Amino acid sequence: MGSLKKRSINLAGHATSLALEPEFWAVLQHAATADAISVAGLIQRIDAGRGDRPLASACRVFALQHNQAR
Repeated sequence: MGSLKKRSINLAGHATSLALEPEFWAVLQHAATADAISVAGLIQRIDAGRGDRPLASACRVFALQHNQAR
């Protein structure tokens, strides 16, 4: 996998940054496009349901589950 790519995202009115490998960003982009929402909107959904899991981990798990479902 490639090096981490960091992006800034606004979650619940707070700016935060998220660092993921480009491969995970690509899956998140695909999933967001399929749902007709922005990547930020998708990450907001992931954030809302992640429980105690760190956001980056929740995004990676989402990406893996999304690819398995395809």
